[in-house]
Amino acid sequence: MSEEKALQRPSVPELDAILGKKFKILDDGFVRLVDYMGSDSSIVQAARVSYGTGTKKVSEDRGLIRYLMRHRHTTPFEMCELKLHVRVPMDAWRQWIRHRMASVNEYSTRYSIAIDSAQETEAREWRTQSADNKQGSDGYLNEQDGALLTSQEEEMHKIVRKVYDERLEKGVAREQARKDLPLSTYTEAYWKMDLHNLLHFLALRMDSHAQYEIRVYAETIGHEIVSKWCPFAWEAFMDYRFKAQNFSDIELKIITEINAGHGDKAEIMLEEMGLLKYRDGKRLRNRERTELEDKLEQLNIPVPWRDK
Repeated sequence: MSEEKALQRPSVPELDAILGKKFKILDDGFVRLVDYMGSDSSIVQAARVSYGTGTKKVSEDRGLIRYLMRHRHTTPFEMCELKLHVRVPMDAWRQWIRHRMASVNEYSTRYSIAIDSAQETEAREWRTQSADNKQGSDGYLNEQDGALLTSQEEEMHKIVRKVYDERLEKGVAREQARKDLPLSTYTEAYWKMDLHNLLHFLALRMDSHAQYEIRVYAETIGHEIVSKWCPFAWEAFMDYRFKAQNFSDIELKIITEINAGHGDKAEIMLEEMGLLKYRDGKRLRNRERTELEDKLEQLNIPVPWRDK
Protein backbone atom coordinates (compact mmCIF):
# COMPACT_ATOMS: atom_id res chain seq x y z
CA MET A 1 0.00 0.00 0.00
CA SER A 2 1.54 3.29 -1.07
CA GLU A 3 1.94 6.06 1.48
CA GLU A 4 -0.26 9.09 1.05
CA LYS A 5 1.61 12.25 0.22
CA ALA A 6 1.25 14.95 2.87
CA LEU A 7 -0.65 18.00 1.68
CA GLN A 8 0.87 21.41 2.08
CA ARG A 9 -1.26 24.42 2.91
CA PRO A 10 -1.04 27.10 0.20
CA SER A 11 0.81 30.13 1.50
CA VAL A 12 1.45 33.57 0.09
CA PRO A 13 4.64 35.18 1.50
CA GLU A 14 3.46 38.67 0.52
CA LEU A 15 0.33 38.13 2.61
CA ASP A 16 2.14 36.48 5.49
CA ALA A 17 4.25 39.64 5.74
CA ILE A 18 1.19 41.80 6.52
CA LEU A 19 -0.70 39.44 8.86
CA GLY A 20 -1.88 41.52 11.80
CA LYS A 21 -0.77 44.82 10.30
CA LYS A 22 -3.28 47.64 10.83
CA PHE A 23 -4.02 49.76 7.79
CA LYS A 24 -5.25 53.07 9.19
CA ILE A 25 -8.47 54.38 7.61
CA LEU A 26 -10.38 57.62 8.27
CA ASP A 27 -9.47 59.22 11.60
CA ASP A 28 -9.64 56.17 13.87
CA GLY A 29 -10.61 53.20 11.71
CA PHE A 30 -8.50 50.32 10.47
CA VAL A 31 -8.43 47.06 8.55
CA ARG A 32 -6.10 44.23 9.40
CA LEU A 33 -5.67 40.76 7.97
CA VAL A 34 -6.23 38.03 10.55
CA ASP A 35 -6.07 34.87 8.43
CA TYR A 36 -6.51 33.55 4.91
CA MET A 37 -7.07 30.28 3.09
CA GLY A 38 -6.03 29.50 -0.46
CA SER A 39 -4.31 31.43 -3.22
CA ASP A 40 -4.36 31.69 -7.01
CA SER A 41 -3.25 28.05 -7.11
CA SER A 42 -6.36 27.02 -5.13
CA ILE A 43 -8.57 28.60 -7.80
CA VAL A 44 -6.73 26.71 -10.52
CA GLN A 45 -6.81 23.47 -8.55
CA ALA A 46 -10.57 23.69 -8.06
CA ALA A 47 -11.16 24.48 -11.71
CA ARG A 48 -9.12 21.49 -12.83
CA VAL A 49 -10.41 19.21 -10.06
CA SER A 50 -6.86 18.05 -9.52
CA TYR A 51 -4.82 17.52 -6.38
CA GLY A 52 -1.55 17.72 -8.21
CA THR A 53 0.72 20.75 -8.17
CA GLY A 54 3.09 22.00 -10.79
CA THR A 55 1.27 20.24 -13.60
CA LYS A 56 0.77 23.45 -15.52
CA LYS A 57 2.93 26.45 -16.27
CA VAL A 58 2.32 29.69 -14.37
CA SER A 59 1.29 31.36 -17.63
CA GLU A 60 -1.38 28.69 -18.12
CA ASP A 61 -2.63 29.20 -14.55
CA ARG A 62 -3.00 32.91 -15.25
CA GLY A 63 -4.80 32.21 -18.50
CA LEU A 64 -7.22 29.83 -16.80
CA ILE A 65 -8.05 32.33 -14.05
CA ARG A 66 -8.66 35.03 -16.64
CA TYR A 67 -10.92 32.65 -18.54
CA LEU A 68 -12.90 31.87 -15.38
CA MET A 69 -13.34 35.55 -14.57
CA ARG A 70 -14.15 36.48 -18.17
CA HIS A 71 -16.88 33.84 -18.43
CA ARG A 72 -18.21 34.39 -14.89
CA HIS A 73 -17.36 31.00 -13.45
CA THR A 74 -17.71 31.62 -9.73
CA THR A 75 -17.23 28.40 -7.76
CA PRO A 76 -13.41 28.16 -8.11
CA PHE A 77 -13.08 31.63 -6.54
CA GLU A 78 -15.07 30.43 -3.54
CA MET A 79 -12.16 28.12 -2.63
CA CYS A 80 -10.27 31.12 -1.21
CA GLU A 81 -11.29 32.85 2.03
CA LEU A 82 -10.10 35.93 3.87
CA LYS A 83 -10.69 36.95 7.51
CA LEU A 84 -10.36 40.59 8.47
CA HIS A 85 -10.59 42.58 11.68
CA VAL A 86 -12.10 46.00 10.99
CA ARG A 87 -12.93 49.14 12.92
CA VAL A 88 -15.51 51.17 11.03
CA PRO A 89 -18.14 53.87 11.76
CA MET A 90 -21.60 52.41 12.30
CA ASP A 91 -23.16 54.28 9.36
CA ALA A 92 -20.65 52.73 6.96
CA TRP A 93 -21.00 49.37 8.72
CA ARG A 94 -24.73 49.40 7.95
CA GLN A 95 -23.87 49.34 4.25
CA TRP A 96 -21.07 46.84 4.77
CA ILE A 97 -23.27 44.31 6.56
CA ARG A 98 -25.71 44.36 3.63
CA HIS A 99 -23.25 42.02 1.89
CA ARG A 100 -24.71 38.92 3.47
CA MET A 101 -22.44 36.18 2.07
CA ALA A 102 -20.00 36.47 4.96
CA SER A 103 -19.39 35.17 8.47
CA VAL A 104 -19.50 38.10 10.90
CA ASN A 105 -18.94 38.59 14.61
CA GLU A 106 -19.38 42.22 15.68
CA TYR A 107 -18.44 44.03 18.87
CA SER A 108 -21.59 44.10 21.03
CA THR A 109 -22.65 47.19 22.97
CA ARG A 110 -25.11 44.99 24.86
CA TYR A 111 -22.23 43.13 26.50
CA SER A 112 -19.49 45.76 26.39
CA ILE A 113 -19.17 49.52 26.78
CA ALA A 114 -19.32 51.27 23.42
CA ILE A 115 -16.00 52.16 21.81
CA ASP A 116 -15.11 55.69 22.92
CA SER A 117 -14.47 56.97 19.42
CA ALA A 118 -16.64 58.59 16.77
CA GLN A 119 -15.66 59.51 13.25
CA GLU A 120 -15.05 63.23 12.92
CA THR A 121 -15.46 65.32 9.78
CA GLU A 122 -12.98 68.03 8.86
CA ALA A 123 -14.28 71.40 7.71
CA ARG A 124 -13.36 70.73 4.07
CA GLU A 125 -14.96 67.27 4.03
CA TRP A 126 -18.69 68.11 4.26
CA ARG A 127 -20.27 66.95 1.02
CA THR A 128 -23.33 68.36 -0.73
CA GLN A 129 -26.30 66.30 -1.90
CA SER A 130 -26.24 65.15 -5.53
CA ALA A 131 -29.10 66.44 -7.69
CA ASP A 132 -29.02 63.31 -9.89
CA ASN A 133 -28.50 60.62 -7.27
CA LYS A 134 -30.74 60.61 -4.20
CA GLN A 135 -28.32 58.39 -2.26
CA GLY A 136 -25.11 60.15 -3.28
CA SER A 137 -23.12 63.34 -2.90
CA ASP A 138 -21.61 65.77 -5.36
CA GLY A 139 -19.10 68.47 -4.40
CA TYR A 140 -18.31 70.07 -1.05
CA LEU A 141 -19.58 72.86 1.18
CA ASN A 142 -17.37 75.90 1.55
CA GLU A 143 -14.93 75.63 4.46
CA GLN A 144 -16.57 78.45 6.42
CA ASP A 145 -19.86 76.54 6.65
CA GLY A 146 -17.93 73.32 7.10
CA ALA A 147 -16.03 74.74 10.08
CA LEU A 148 -19.33 75.52 11.83
CA LEU A 149 -20.66 72.00 11.16
CA THR A 150 -17.43 70.44 12.42
CA SER A 151 -17.62 72.49 15.61
CA GLN A 152 -21.25 71.43 16.13
CA GLU A 153 -20.33 67.81 15.47
CA GLU A 154 -17.55 67.88 18.06
CA GLU A 155 -19.86 69.38 20.68
CA MET A 156 -22.61 66.88 19.91
CA HIS A 157 -20.23 63.94 20.24
CA LYS A 158 -19.06 65.20 23.63
CA ILE A 159 -22.63 65.68 24.91
CA VAL A 160 -23.87 62.29 23.70
CA ARG A 161 -20.87 60.48 25.16
CA LYS A 162 -21.30 62.30 28.48
CA VAL A 163 -24.99 61.30 28.62
CA TYR A 164 -24.12 57.70 27.72
CA ASP A 165 -21.43 57.48 30.42
CA GLU A 166 -23.79 58.99 33.02
CA ARG A 167 -26.44 56.39 32.20
CA LEU A 168 -23.91 53.63 32.79
CA GLU A 169 -22.80 55.21 36.07
CA LYS A 170 -26.41 55.26 37.27
CA GLY A 171 -26.73 51.57 36.49
CA VAL A 172 -28.76 51.74 33.27
CA ALA A 173 -28.44 48.52 31.25
CA ARG A 174 -25.88 48.77 28.45
CA GLU A 175 -28.45 47.61 25.92
CA GLN A 176 -30.58 50.67 26.72
CA ALA A 177 -27.88 53.20 27.53
CA ARG A 178 -26.52 52.88 23.99
CA LYS A 179 -29.74 53.88 22.18
CA ASP A 180 -28.77 57.52 21.51
CA LEU A 181 -25.21 56.92 20.38
CA PRO A 182 -24.53 58.54 16.98
CA LEU A 183 -24.00 56.47 13.82
CA SER A 184 -20.50 57.94 13.67
CA THR A 185 -19.55 55.76 16.67
CA TYR A 186 -16.93 53.20 15.70
CA THR A 187 -17.68 49.50 15.90
CA GLU A 188 -15.38 46.53 15.36
CA ALA A 189 -15.98 43.16 13.75
CA TYR A 190 -14.32 40.05 12.44
CA TRP A 191 -15.44 39.56 8.84
CA LYS A 192 -14.76 36.39 6.80
CA MET A 193 -15.73 36.03 3.15
CA ASP A 194 -14.77 33.93 0.15
CA LEU A 195 -13.01 35.58 -2.78
CA HIS A 196 -15.97 35.44 -5.16
CA ASN A 197 -18.23 37.38 -2.81
CA LEU A 198 -15.38 39.63 -1.70
CA LEU A 199 -14.78 40.71 -5.29
CA HIS A 200 -18.49 41.51 -5.61
CA PHE A 201 -18.20 43.65 -2.48
CA LEU A 202 -15.16 45.44 -3.91
CA ALA A 203 -16.81 45.98 -7.30
CA LEU A 204 -19.62 47.89 -5.60
CA ARG A 205 -17.77 49.63 -2.79
CA MET A 206 -14.64 50.67 -4.70
CA ASP A 207 -16.80 52.33 -7.34
CA SER A 208 -16.46 56.11 -7.53
CA HIS A 209 -20.18 56.44 -6.75
CA ALA A 210 -19.89 54.53 -3.46
CA GLN A 211 -19.99 56.53 -0.23
CA TYR A 212 -16.50 57.78 0.59
CA GLU A 213 -16.47 56.39 4.14
CA ILE A 214 -16.90 52.80 2.94
CA ARG A 215 -15.00 53.27 -0.32
CA VAL A 216 -11.71 53.95 1.48
CA TYR A 217 -12.08 50.63 3.34
CA ALA A 218 -12.81 48.75 0.12
CA GLU A 219 -9.86 50.36 -1.67
CA THR A 220 -7.52 49.38 1.15
CA ILE A 221 -8.79 45.79 1.21
CA GLY A 222 -8.46 45.51 -2.56
CA HIS A 223 -5.15 47.22 -3.22
CA GLU A 224 -3.30 46.38 -0.01
CA ILE A 225 -4.54 42.83 0.64
CA VAL A 226 -6.35 41.09 -2.22
CA SER A 227 -3.85 42.22 -4.86
CA LYS A 228 -1.07 40.53 -2.87
CA TRP A 229 -3.14 37.47 -1.97
CA CYS A 230 -4.36 36.40 -5.42
CA PRO A 231 -2.56 38.61 -7.97
CA PHE A 232 -3.83 36.72 -11.04
CA ALA A 233 -7.44 36.85 -9.82
CA TRP A 234 -7.03 40.52 -8.90
CA GLU A 235 -5.63 41.35 -12.33
CA ALA A 236 -8.53 39.52 -14.02
CA PHE A 237 -11.05 41.23 -11.76
CA MET A 238 -9.70 44.66 -12.60
CA ASP A 239 -9.64 43.89 -16.33
CA TYR A 240 -12.95 42.12 -16.77
CA ARG A 241 -15.11 43.63 -14.02
CA PHE A 242 -13.97 46.73 -12.23
CA LYS A 243 -12.48 48.65 -15.16
CA ALA A 244 -14.61 47.00 -17.83
CA GLN A 245 -17.72 48.38 -19.50
CA ASN A 246 -20.87 46.39 -20.14
CA PHE A 247 -23.20 47.25 -22.98
CA SER A 248 -26.87 46.38 -23.23
CA ASP A 249 -28.44 45.26 -26.49
CA ILE A 250 -30.00 48.69 -27.09
CA GLU A 251 -26.70 50.43 -26.33
CA LEU A 252 -24.87 48.31 -28.91
CA LYS A 253 -27.56 49.07 -31.50
CA ILE A 254 -27.35 52.80 -30.80
CA ILE A 255 -23.55 52.77 -31.03
CA THR A 256 -23.79 50.92 -34.34
CA GLU A 257 -26.15 53.57 -35.74
CA ILE A 258 -23.96 56.45 -34.55
CA ASN A 259 -20.84 54.89 -36.05
CA ALA A 260 -22.73 54.44 -39.32
CA GLY A 261 -23.52 58.16 -39.32
CA HIS A 262 -27.19 57.67 -38.42
CA GLY A 263 -27.35 59.95 -35.38
CA ASP A 264 -31.00 60.84 -36.02
CA LYS A 265 -31.97 57.16 -36.08
CA ALA A 266 -30.11 56.57 -32.82
CA GLU A 267 -32.04 59.46 -31.27
CA ILE A 268 -35.37 58.01 -32.43
CA MET A 269 -34.43 54.65 -30.88
CA LEU A 270 -33.77 56.36 -27.56
CA GLU A 271 -37.13 58.12 -27.70
CA GLU A 272 -38.93 54.85 -28.48
CA MET A 273 -37.23 53.21 -25.48
CA GLY A 274 -38.39 56.06 -23.23
CA LEU A 275 -34.81 57.13 -22.51
CA LEU A 276 -35.10 60.50 -24.22
CA LYS A 277 -38.03 62.73 -23.27
CA TYR A 278 -38.66 66.45 -23.45
CA ARG A 279 -40.86 68.85 -21.49
CA ASP A 280 -41.36 72.48 -22.51
CA GLY A 281 -38.51 72.06 -24.96
CA LYS A 282 -36.07 70.87 -22.28
CA ARG A 283 -34.51 67.42 -22.22
CA LEU A 284 -35.50 65.51 -19.08
CA ARG A 285 -32.95 63.70 -16.97
CA ASN A 286 -32.66 59.95 -17.36
CA ARG A 287 -30.04 57.96 -15.48
CA GLU A 288 -29.86 55.11 -18.01
CA ARG A 289 -29.29 57.57 -20.85
CA THR A 290 -26.69 59.45 -18.80
CA GLU A 291 -24.78 56.21 -18.24
CA LEU A 292 -24.86 55.55 -21.98
CA GLU A 293 -23.58 59.05 -22.68
CA ASP A 294 -20.69 58.46 -20.27
CA LYS A 295 -19.77 55.28 -22.14
CA LEU A 296 -19.91 57.08 -25.49
CA GLU A 297 -17.58 59.80 -24.18
CA GLN A 298 -15.15 57.18 -22.91
CA LEU A 299 -15.05 55.68 -26.42
CA ASN A 300 -14.74 59.13 -28.06
CA ILE A 301 -18.07 58.58 -29.84
CA PRO A 302 -20.17 61.73 -30.39
CA VAL A 303 -23.50 62.10 -28.58
CA PRO A 304 -25.73 63.35 -31.42
CA TRP A 305 -28.75 64.37 -29.30
CA ARG A 306 -26.85 66.29 -26.63
CA ASP A 307 -26.25 69.57 -28.48
CA LYS A 308 -29.75 69.92 -29.91
